[in-house]
Amino acid sequence: MPSLLYMDDCFLNHGSESHPECPERLRYLRAHLQSADLIQRFERPPIILATEEQLQLAHHSGYINELRKYAEAGGGWLENDTFVSQQSFDTARSAVGTVIEAVDAVMKDVGRQAVCLVRPPGHHALPTMAMGFCLFNNIAIGAMHAREHHLLNRILIVDWDVHHGNGTQHLFYRDHDVYYVSVHRSPFFPGTGAANETGEGDGLGTTFNLPLEFGVSRKEYFERFSTLLGHAASRCRPELVLLSAGFDAHHADPVGSLGLETEDYAPLTKMVQDVANEYCDGRLVSVLEGGYNVPVLAECVELHLRTLLDRTP
Repeated sequence: MPSLLYMDDCFLNHGSESHPECPERLRYLRAHLQSADLIQRFERPPIILATEEQLQLAHHSGYINELRKYAEAGGGWLENDTFVSQQSFDTARSAVGTVIEAVDAVMKDVGRQAVCLVRPPGHHALPTMAMGFCLFNNIAIGAMHAREHHLLNRILIVDWDVHHGNGTQHLFYRDHDVYYVSVHRSPFFPGTGAANETGEGDGLGTTFNLPLEFGVSRKEYFERFSTLLGHAASRCRPELVLLSAGFDAHHADPVGSLGLETEDYAPLTKMVQDVANEYCDGRLVSVLEGGYNVPVLAECVELHLRTLLDRTP
């Protein structure tokens, strides 16, 4: 069964080259993956625009309409660190639609696993506001779609971006069927993700946070993450695994950094893929989040893709 790769020039139509979350991230990445002869090893399904109804799985209609009008009027700074250009609304819709399409493909056995190299990222986006470079919460909407359209009862979201995915946690904090595991730098933006944030109500015990201080050893990082991920997976027994794959925990990242090396993204990928292989026949959808040192991002994503391909069940 093939592995799927979603990547398209439409994702260059958002933001500013002077912003850390710039189009060059994917422009350089595409060139790098082509030179590495990796792209042709994947099937390349089409990019799909999310519908208004799909966006409303996670976001209020008022916010969606406000964002559309803001982009149509020319855009600008939506909040302190999130920039919107005239084409940002449709680009963000494409990111959401692509993740939904990837979920559908994996659940219908079109592909065993899928990688979505999309932008803008999504894991900070909240129901009524953009935040931290994110407009819509791509991976959360993918999970909600999987639950509603594929009738899944147990979904696991793993997030190794250096920043805690506050938007994703918020959306599922009271949910009993979507589990969220995050390893992130703390104290750091956005200030959430404490170890005692474990869910509320029906969702109590479905959120697993691993906040790590800057300076943590790579050995400790891997040991603690492996233990937490294994515990969460055994509790969840997922029917689908979704990965918020940020690469800004790399030591050379200008926005984040948690001391990781490029080579570390191979064992990280293996850990998540092993969970998917053990519990859900390898069904895994990886979605790009952060990573702002452009050449380093390309090297890390290359290793992520190679590891997925080499270990496909």
